[in-house]
Amino acid sequence: MVQIQHVAPADIEAESFRIIAAELGETGLPPGEFQVLRRIIHATGDFAFKEHLRFHPRAIEAGIAAIRAGRNILVDVQMAAAGISARLLAPFGGRVVCRMNEPETAELAKEQGSTRAEAAMLRARQDNVGIVAVGNAPTALLKVMDMMAAGEFAPDLVLGVPVGFVNAAESKEILSGKPYPFITALGRKGGTPVAVAALNALLRLAAQKTP
Repeated sequence: MVQIQHVAPADIEAESFRIIAAELGETGLPPGEFQVLRRIIHATGDFAFKEHLRFHPRAIEAGIAAIRAGRNILVDVQMAAAGISARLLAPFGGRVVCRMNEPETAELAKEQGSTRAEAAMLRARQDNVGIVAVGNAPTALLKVMDMMAAGEFAPDLVLGVPVGFVNAAESKEILSGKPYPFITALGRKGGTPVAVAALNALLRLAAQKTP
């Protein structure tokens, strides 16, 4: 017989985190990386991210610094923009930038023969971007890395977790070898909910008095 657990509404998240920590066991991750992993598992119910997530050694501190400096967060799809906590971001002065659905992006993509995701990243180069978060479009992540290699773009952290079967795993494999701060999830797993969960974890970390 199915047993329903009765938990007060205010305690649901804390109880979820307790269950996640118990099932994860010892991870060996630093506290900041653990908080990102925990919130991703909370958002997806998928403990496999324990094996798939990869962090540059300076990823957490770079993300926190970018948020605290009031730099903007660039996302590849509007769904991500909707999921990022406006309440947590507002005190720092940054904003979420998404240029995917703008007419100018469609026009530029048509002119260049590129995807709208690539055009959106290109158009956002001058938007004081501190964190790039890609959860949907591998072409967006590849474009970001190309612009950084050319010295045309300099975000503090690249959060690249596109999901799918065409160049998703490949783009993340490339990102995992970069010398600059990144967070990624190797293989086909990923998605906008993963990107949003990681960003919201970083926002909570930035709101703490110490990293």
